Amino acid sequence: MENIIFDVDGTLWDSTEVVAQAWNKAIAEVGGTKAVVNAAILKREFGKTMKVIADNLFPDADEATKALLMKKCCAYEHEALEENEETLLYPAVVETIKELAQRHRLFIVSNCQTGYIELFMKKAGVEAYIEDWECFGDTGKVKGENIRLLMERNKLAGAVYVGDTQGDYEATQLARIPFIFAQYGFGSVENPAQAIECFEELLPLFRR
Repeated sequence: MENIIFDVDGTLWDSTEVVAQAWNKAIAEVGGTKAVVNAAILKREFGKTMKVIADNLFPDADEATKALLMKKCCAYEHEALEENEETLLYPAVVETIKELAQRHRLFIVSNCQTGYIELFMKKAGVEAYIEDWECFGDTGKVKGENIRLLMERNKLAGAVYVGDTQGDYEATQLARIPFIFAQYGFGSVENPAQAIECFEELLPLFRR
C-alpha cells in the first residue's frame, strides 16, 4: 500500500473560469486596484500561497486593501463554486479516486484558503475516500511543510505527491517524497521523473 497526496487545482479540477468571474465581482466591489483577472491569469497564479497571489495580482493596492480583496475574492469564490452545477473535474477523477482508495490511503495538500478542499470534496463526492487534508489557509505554512505536517499527523513513513506545477515539485523536494507530474494541468516541470497525461494513468502506476 502506498500513500498518495493530491494537489487540487490543475490536478483534480479546473475551477479558474468560475473563480475568475467571482474575483472580478469582488474587485469591482472593493476597488483600490485596476486589476482584472481571467482564467489564464489564475492558472499562472494557482498553486502559490494566497499572499503571493495577492502581491502578484494587486501590485497597485496597499496591504490593507490586498487583505480585503483576498477576503472578498475567497468569499465570492466559495459562493460561486457552491452554486456551480457544471462539472469542473478532469476526466475520470472520481472513478480513479474510488479505485485507488481500495488499495491506498489518499490525502490532499493545497496552497488554497480554508474551506476550499472541503468544498472540492463535497462537489466531487469524494469525502469518503480522502482520509485527511491540509492547506495554507489553515496553517500559514508553505506546501512542503504542510505535506510533512500531514504525514506526521497520519504517521506516514512515506508518500507520493501528485501535482501540476514547479512549486508542487519543489514542495516534494522540501518534504523529501517522490513527485508525479500531472502534465495536463496548469504548470510545467522540467524533466520530471514521472508524469501522467491524464488522471486515470495513475491506476497502472500504482498497480505495480
